[in-house]
Amino acid sequence: MVEHSIISSVPPPAAYGPVPSAAQLRWHALEYYAFLHFTVNTFTDREWGIGDEDPAIFDPRQFDAASLVDVLRQAGMAGLIVTAKHHDGFCLWPSAYTSHCVRSSPYRNGRGDLVGELAAACHKRGLLFGVYLSPWDRHHAEYGRAAYLEYYRNQLRELLTAYGPIFEVWFDGANGGDGYYGGAREERRIDRSTYYRWPEIHQLVRGLQPQAIMFSDAGPDCRWVGNESGFGAETNWACLRLEGMYPGGEYGQRLTSGDADGTHWVPAEADVSIRPGWFYHQREDAQVKTVDQLLEIYYRSVGYGCNLLLNVPPDPRGRIHEVDAERLLAFRRALDATFSADLARDATVTAPQVRGGDPAYAANHLVDGRAETYWATDDGVTAAEAVVALPAVRTIDRVRLEEYVELGQRIEAFAVEAMVAGRWTCIGAGTTIGPRRIVRTARVRTDRVRLRITASRACPAVRRLGLYCAGEAG
Repeated sequence: MVEHSIISSVPPPAAYGPVPSAAQLRWHALEYYAFLHFTVNTFTDREWGIGDEDPAIFDPRQFDAASLVDVLRQAGMAGLIVTAKHHDGFCLWPSAYTSHCVRSSPYRNGRGDLVGELAAACHKRGLLFGVYLSPWDRHHAEYGRAAYLEYYRNQLRELLTAYGPIFEVWFDGANGGDGYYGGAREERRIDRSTYYRWPEIHQLVRGLQPQAIMFSDAGPDCRWVGNESGFGAETNWACLRLEGMYPGGEYGQRLTSGDADGTHWVPAEADVSIRPGWFYHQREDAQVKTVDQLLEIYYRSVGYGCNLLLNVPPDPRGRIHEVDAERLLAFRRALDATFSADLARDATVTAPQVRGGDPAYAANHLVDGRAETYWATDDGVTAAEAVVALPAVRTIDRVRLEEYVELGQRIEAFAVEAMVAGRWTCIGAGTTIGPRRIVRTARVRTDRVRLRITASRACPAVRRLGLYCAGEAG
């Protein structure tokens, strides 16, 4: 049973369906962080390396982890995930298991460790640090055979034991195909469902970094959103039926919308690059996403309950390009202009239905700013409403809602109404809420807003209702 933080004689609602772990709850709160695609591809102008690249080409002479991390921190990102090894097999740390790494490059005269420098800068500046280790390796001679599995796990152990806390370990689904493979230059195919023995890899990560979230098409902790546009789905269940799933499988719309009857809590992470490509290409300097494009991605990822993983690829200098940095900071300013002040924070909230009539579950918890409190109704009450009375007329066009997901995801449909000219007017509606939902509504001036839960699988438990206005409110 989930313990409610306020002493009450009325028991809390029973959990409904899968619920998030403590690590997943912390992950949900991050909302937005960076992907850093950086390797030999940055210097060959490719997206995917073949595996035959000479480490001598890797020479980011102006790389400074502290400066790079500062850009991401100023942009409001909670952390970063670095491509410690992409499909080309080149390693950004001096691995003991291969010479195909920074030790064989000119970077820091062969004594560099980009993974270590980034990890240290993140830990010092308050950002979380994560790693991507490509399961596919187009350089390694034993890829596709049993010996490669030992190599891969040894490298995973290096990354998970040498660089402090890891918040996310990223496994992608690109596995098998043509490559260098130690000079064989051939195509190698694997059975994606069995070759890597994923349960053993998951156990390895759990043992070394028990708080880390593992990403893949099949979780087990968070899932790919099913596209690389950064867009989640308006209906987004944070659960999946995991049985039989594996990284690289074909799951279609299930990854975007989740499974309403899912057996495990596996929320969506939306990944997208700030540029057309994942690695830096000079020809794309004029194609960096605009602030408006980034805002649309934000509302259709974070606003739909996903976490947003925004790729910001360093250039050959080893720096975030000036255009990308400027765009990130302008994006941050746009978000701050909208969300820095919650217009409902000093409101009074009432509801006809409160669980057991107990103040521990009162509707005013929607605006108290506390993560541990929530409004809930009696068991069996699956349609309910709460009215937010503002102290003065205010202009709004954004509504942020959050379920108390510690009890599972329950709500299937809701509507938001505003009192306009003496009448309740619907300004927005949707389906799922989950860990968060940001509704872009019609812009109205009002002193009362009503949240109507119109369908819920169990009695609703809602943590938060926030009101905002994009730009200056009149």
